[in-house]
Amino acid sequence: MRSPLIISKASREGPMPLDYMEIVELAIEAGLSIMDVYDSSDQIEVHSKADESPLTKADIAAHMTIIRGLAAIYPDIPVVSEEGKVGDPNQSKLAWLVDPLDGTKEFIKRNGMFTVNIALMEKEGSGWKPIFGVVHAPTTRTTWFGGIDIPARKKTDAGTSEISVNDSQPSRVRLVASGSHRSDRDEKFAKDIGDHELVRMGSSLKACIVAEGSADLYPRFGPTSCWDIAAAHAVVEAAGGLVLSPNCEPMTYDLVEEVLNPYFLVACSTRWNDIWAQNQD
Repeated sequence: MRSPLIISKASREGPMPLDYMEIVELAIEAGLSIMDVYDSSDQIEVHSKADESPLTKADIAAHMTIIRGLAAIYPDIPVVSEEGKVGDPNQSKLAWLVDPLDGTKEFIKRNGMFTVNIALMEKEGSGWKPIFGVVHAPTTRTTWFGGIDIPARKKTDAGTSEISVNDSQPSRVRLVASGSHRSDRDEKFAKDIGDHELVRMGSSLKACIVAEGSADLYPRFGPTSCWDIAAAHAVVEAAGGLVLSPNCEPMTYDLVEEVLNPYFLVACSTRWNDIWAQNQD
């Protein structure tokens, strides 16, 4: 077991162990700023970014809440957010990776399947790996969090409990599918898996339900960016699961040059690795 993570904090005590509950509370606070927009108007104003992806006031409000919060408690750690960057991750061994509103399309549809994602990333060789993550679902006030030496937990209004992936052999695989898009690759992989049931879900919730044992497998053949999955990745691994790249190796990330991810598989075990490998071109 590695020693507790010691990072510089805005405190007279100097460097201290990561207080991960501060990050959990910050994600919840960002969720409240999202809900202020979600609940305030029948018509959500939508703008298009340079890549034609949607942007709302809620994205910006959550981004600013998180940026201010991280700057107040961990000012020396760079932040890479979908909506902007603070500091230079090239000059640091650690960086925060943030998607202030994952699932903006789901937010616009008002189906509740959107999240706040915050991950603490550590430089490893030429890539980055998540060492702590928190995913917060504002509409249900549900939060998943965990990381290296931090057990995976699920926090609701009823309390907080440890979670783990399904460690039994499922007779019928619970396969997570996107709530808004599905490709021919998804259909072929599902056919190769055999007997299964589809669990429809949006945003990082797809990985979180694997982490909590409510589903077994989530293949992603569509485009994603590093901030879309890294926080949930940390939770899945803390819960005993896997997030694999196309070659069945643990996923790593690029926060600087190429923020787009390869295809990936979130799984409760390695039993589907061969099928995953066979579905790569």
